Amino acid sequence: MKIGIIGSGLVGRVLASAFLKEGFDVMLGTRNTSKQEVVNWKNENLSGKTGSFNETTEFGELLVLSTGGNVTEEAIRLAGFVNFKNKVVIDATNPIAAAPPENGVLKFFTDLNESLMEKIQKLIPDAKLVKAFNSVGNTLMYKPNFPGGIPTMFICGNDAAAKKTVTGILTAFGWETEDMGKIEAARAIEPLCILWCIPGFIRNQWTHAFKLLKA
Repeated sequence: MKIGIIGSGLVGRVLASAFLKEGFDVMLGTRNTSKQEVVNWKNENLSGKTGSFNETTEFGELLVLSTGGNVTEEAIRLAGFVNFKNKVVIDATNPIAAAPPENGVLKFFTDLNESLMEKIQKLIPDAKLVKAFNSVGNTLMYKPNFPGGIPTMFICGNDAAAKKTVTGILTAFGWETEDMGKIEAARAIEPLCILWCIPGFIRNQWTHAFKLLKA
């Protein structure tokens, strides 16, 4: 399967490398293919490809949104709305505002009644969006190893088959998956980013993940 990663920041590069390790054909989408970190990634991942957002969404059979939340809508426009049609799209974005954290608590530019994922779905209504990878730091997204066991990735989305596909990817990446239902659940999943970041901001602790315990 061909994977198109939209966004060449740390999250995008980590996920692109992870998909390559799992044997996928990967293109890392960026505004500037000559950007040093993109060049470095390509040199370290010789089988990987780089391209514009438009080239990447045309290439990818499954797409990953890994842009900063405040530029996601612009990236989608640059990628071309038609290129998302009927494709599974992993939404790893968070609506983090430009304002600095307050006592370790990030600020969002959305409210609790509409998630960024819902805004994205309105832009690309024919895409099969699945929320994932937004509630953990990039260093732990692939093959996390915790003494307490396999961590939990919370997902949601409106398409059951798309969620099954993403669950398979998450399993290969070393995660347990909990399906929280339809797209509205992103209103609860996105703020997990805020909670995950608090220990980092106040104690410089960035090596943790969530786990759902069941009786």
